[in-house]
Amino acid sequence: MQTPPLRYFIPWFDPTAFKWSSDARVMRWLTLLWLVLGLTVMCSASYAIAAADHGDGFYYLKRQFVWAWIGLFAFNFVIHTPIRYIIGMAHWFLLICLGLIFLTLVPGMGVTVNGATRWLVIGPVPMQPSELIKPFLILQGARIFGQWPRLPWKTRLTWLGVFSMVLGSILLQPNLSTASLCGILLWLIALAAGLPYKQLGGTVLAGLTLAVISVSRNEYQWLRMTNFLDPWKDAQGNGYQLVQSLLAIGSGGGTGSGFGMSQQKLFYLPIQYTDFIFSVFAEEFGFIGCLVILSMLAIYATLGLRIALKADRTIHQLVAIGAVALLIGQAILNVGVATGALPTTGLPFPLFSYGGNSVIASLVAAGLLIRVARESSEAEVTDIVARKRQRVGLR
Repeated sequence: MQTPPLRYFIPWFDPTAFKWSSDARVMRWLTLLWLVLGLTVMCSASYAIAAADHGDGFYYLKRQFVWAWIGLFAFNFVIHTPIRYIIGMAHWFLLICLGLIFLTLVPGMGVTVNGATRWLVIGPVPMQPSELIKPFLILQGARIFGQWPRLPWKTRLTWLGVFSMVLGSILLQPNLSTASLCGILLWLIALAAGLPYKQLGGTVLAGLTLAVISVSRNEYQWLRMTNFLDPWKDAQGNGYQLVQSLLAIGSGGGTGSGFGMSQQKLFYLPIQYTDFIFSVFAEEFGFIGCLVILSMLAIYATLGLRIALKADRTIHQLVAIGAVALLIGQAILNVGVATGALPTTGLPFPLFSYGGNSVIASLVAAGLLIRVARESSEAEVTDIVARKRQRVGLR
């Protein structure tokens, strides 16, 4: 069947999807649902500040929609490309992203926002390499740790050195939260691959040592690590963000104030359309809405782990585990920060928070998960058209 042009212009339509396994189809629709909900919530969270700063309440939504469109093309590309080809290219993209991260550390090259130099601006396009590197870190981590017993020590040490450079360069921006997340992703992939506990334990100690050094050198990180325990002690200073977040969540009650009716987003809650977007959602949709979102994340995680268990190759299993850990783990961390359960970090809520680099990275990770489901030899492939014809014939 010849692919119609519609797929190229409207990438959320895919005429080949009816031939996929049921797990792949469900995961695709869950991802698209997550994206649509995220765009809707981001529109509400950003409307007031966009109108005030840019004279257009839909300013951030329009930009996010463009990035989502680009991300969906990447999403479709990954879904329709065999994993072995993607893994074969992953190390090159990883090294390119690492080089871009190094460029952010060069004076005059990196753009500093809120005290951290994490951005490059290429023409009109802002780029955050530490976000874009995440799916490639999963792929290369799966490739290395999935073959760990067969690899010579020279190859092992080389890639451990590259991974260390990735984490170290992100720490130097400084960006402790993203470095920690990337380190956790690699560690979980290594754990799932069955690496010796002594090696895993040594990695944990090394990671904690680097984290302690980073916190001791950056005062704002130390304040974030301590102020979340009692933000009300300095409610107008270092605890302001968390206090306003808790007020937003608490005022949502059981059913919320209604879509678009958040009061805290009206210049009380800082960065309400990125790091604290969950707080706006909780205020507008209440406890019931939060249960719905958390239930969606639980379903997504369960289906993702099911896909990993069904995969017939170790590397495919590790890719699926890494993708689930990135998407669900980062979402849970974001919720934990908004609710005061974790120290304040700069991690976005995947597919909800404003940010084109995050949207692209998240959609690529979701695409990897669906591709693994498509390639799984144990997946039950259901041809919907054939089944309908068979039913008609039986009648």
